[in-house]
Amino acid sequence: MQGSKKKNYYVYILLCDNGSFYTGYTDNLEKRLHAHAIGKASKYTRSFKPIRLVYTYNVGESKSDALKLENKIKKFSRSEKEAFIQKG
Repeated sequence: MQGSKKKNYYVYILLCDNGSFYTGYTDNLEKRLHAHAIGKASKYTRSFKPIRLVYTYNVGESKSDALKLENKIKKFSRSEKEAFIQKG
């Protein structure tokens, strides 16, 4: 098909200035990180500024898989998130 570019989805974790982790997903990581940096991506990162990107994972073409992984990570305790990030 002409004009149907397949998207790759990414799950990412940001370390915020209050020491918390923010988890999200996107199909354009660079654009999404820029939106977080300027306070346009989410209410949470507008209040607690992102310091750095600590984790990214290219899920592939499945938005559903990206959402599932994002939700799984969001349910982790802080120590589970730290271990998850360390494993890469």
